[in-house]
Amino acid sequence: MTARPTGRKRWGIVRWTLTILATLIVLWLAGFVWFAERAVWYTDPGNRQADAIVVLTGGSERLNHGVALLRQGSAENLFVSGVHPGIEAADLPALQEIGEQDLPCCITLGYDAGNTAENAAETATWIDAQDLGSIRLVTSNYHMPRSLVEFRRLMPDLEIIADPVDPAPVMLDEWYRWPGTASLLFREYNKSLIALGRSWLSQIL
Repeated sequence: MTARPTGRKRWGIVRWTLTILATLIVLWLAGFVWFAERAVWYTDPGNRQADAIVVLTGGSERLNHGVALLRQGSAENLFVSGVHPGIEAADLPALQEIGEQDLPCCITLGYDAGNTAENAAETATWIDAQDLGSIRLVTSNYHMPRSLVEFRRLMPDLEIIADPVDPAPVMLDEWYRWPGTASLLFREYNKSLIALGRSWLSQIL
């Protein structure tokens, strides 16, 4: 007959369980603060050239920035991932203001992505078809960490130049004073942890 744990042993188990939980919570909170601050760390990549510019939809600033990079010759291809089905290039305000004669290349719209992981998969298919070796990845600063995880998981040999934009409504400076920004970062942080876990599992399985 199996002996039941004594009161002292039960308390020892509870204490170690609480210690482990407390440690995990502290690590999780520290990671969140690091993540929130990291979004401000990204620097302007300057005029570094790439084979293509990849814009992830989710805000007008992203496409505007991608088009500006294209016009200044940072790359000769522009791929926009996650476009809503039925939308054509002529329907996008950022593309309506420029004529074909002003563009050094072609613009390709992708319609198969509905989230960041699908953005990476859609872009990987396009990259393989074009046989490209480098991209400038354009997305919001808070979204860049998770995007890099997803893109590097599927395209480990691709050179990715992070080129984040700063959305006006997102107040990253002193983010803890802005509930809307803090909530956005909180959600993005947890999604990033899931992406990291998926990337880690894909490497060991």
